[in-house]
Amino acid sequence: MKVYQTVMAALTEHMLTVNMLLSVFFLPGDLTDYCYGGKPALNLTTPNNMEALTGSCLEIPCTYETDHATYDSSKTIYGVWLKGGAYFGANSRVIFHSSGSINNYSLDLIGNLKEKNCTTLFPNLTTKHIDKYFFRVENGGYKATACADPLQITVKDSPWSPSINVPSDLKEHQSVTVTCSAFTPCPHSPPELTWNLQQDSLRQTEENTDGTFTTKIQETITLSDTHDGYNITCSAKYPVIGGTKTAETEVTLSVSYAPRNTSASISPSGLVSAGSWVELSCSSRAKPPPRFTWFRISRDGDMNVSVGQIFSFNVTEGGEFHCVATNHLGNDSSSRICVTTEDSPRSPSINVPSDLKEHQSVTVTCSAFTPCPHSPPELTWTLQQDSLSQTEKNTDGTFTTKIQETITLSDTHDGYNIRCSARYPVIGGNKTAETEVTLSVSYAPRNTSASISPSGLVSAGSWVELSCSSRAKPPPRFTWFWNSKDGATNVSVEQVYSFNATEGGEYYCVASNDLGNQTSSVVQINIEGSFPFLIVLLAVIVAIVLIWLLILVW
Repeated sequence: MKVYQTVMAALTEHMLTVNMLLSVFFLPGDLTDYCYGGKPALNLTTPNNMEALTGSCLEIPCTYETDHATYDSSKTIYGVWLKGGAYFGANSRVIFHSSGSINNYSLDLIGNLKEKNCTTLFPNLTTKHIDKYFFRVENGGYKATACADPLQITVKDSPWSPSINVPSDLKEHQSVTVTCSAFTPCPHSPPELTWNLQQDSLRQTEENTDGTFTTKIQETITLSDTHDGYNITCSAKYPVIGGTKTAETEVTLSVSYAPRNTSASISPSGLVSAGSWVELSCSSRAKPPPRFTWFRISRDGDMNVSVGQIFSFNVTEGGEFHCVATNHLGNDSSSRICVTTEDSPRSPSINVPSDLKEHQSVTVTCSAFTPCPHSPPELTWTLQQDSLSQTEKNTDGTFTTKIQETITLSDTHDGYNIRCSARYPVIGGNKTAETEVTLSVSYAPRNTSASISPSGLVSAGSWVELSCSSRAKPPPRFTWFWNSKDGATNVSVEQVYSFNATEGGEYYCVASNDLGNQTSSVVQINIEGSFPFLIVLLAVIVAIVLIWLLILVW
């Protein structure tokens, strides 16, 4: 114990002497052996291991700390680097002394020792630099080596591959930032980064939290389905003595996107016999792979008939089908395909714009599937008979024959049935299919009229019912008005207006919808014994008398 205390005292006060004595008894070994079991009088903060590139430089981030009483920052401070061991003495491998007395590897201590910063630049490294290094501080009577904080330097011939950082779970329409980063052992001579993204990306060299450096370039891109499978390549070119050394990294983007290019096919193609098997197949480009749903087009709309990429069934009648590909990012529908049986032709389709209104000029189209454009079907309908027939090629390579007519709508077109027939020429004659649609046209009120019950004279205080009728689509709203001395007065907003008659008067109704309004003629309520009524009666009698007098005179 006494020997140990003597050794420890000598270690802190006379490090040089103690190191020389202990070197006789101990050989360098693991980390604790460098301090010979004692507490170090100098602590160093630096990476435990650092890699360098042959022919390049290496900046060692370095700070030190000591709480020893003899350390005095007001005095001159020297920094010393030892190679291979912490021992400092006659046989120690001192490679650098900041006094300038020793500098075997042309090191440059660029840190400020007064601020306890011992950052050092190693230039032009070779494999002979591979070893453990220890830092030592000499400050007047204080001389100590950071024996517990060795720095292992490794020198390699091939540069480090850069890293490409891409966010996870990429989806189309996302805006993401892609970063290419390269380890930078020497920030004074950083690597040049290039990639197959935008070439003018700004290069930045940043200090990491541990004092090392990283050079990076960034680019923000908006993803689409075309980026899925795209290879991003980034190269890091390091300047070294006599030229450059290059390393490259490549990553492949995996981008999720909604279904694209959805198409449907049929086997066998062409006419099929009733009772035979048909296979419909759906394909789509999507990520993740889509689910498939098959629909049959009927007069009542699309009917779900199957779930799965393949839909096989026994044909009993012709029809139109399409498939929908769906994943969590969206869906896409194929074009329609037709299953045509040999026994029955396909019915034509009549296309009429939705939300029809009077006074609109609309184009009505009758279309028929045309399996043989050289012998197209003959189309006829209940509209103008001289409509020009045209056979057109569709985007999927099939053909359609159509006729069109432009009509100006009126209320008389509401409920009008348009029938279109397609007559297909076949061996031995022809086969005909027909389609009918009924127009639904909105129009303003028409034929608005008002009626009274009971009609004729009514007794004062009796109930009277006024009724308004009108032809309109959508059905109209009704408003009743009374012509008073002060003008027209709104008295009711119902189709039927019932009230207790106390005096006579004129009434009329107005029918309204979102397309217009119309006013009825006036109805008169006459009260028995009322003054207006007596005046009218007297006027009638006087008129009759005058007529008879004129007859007698003549």
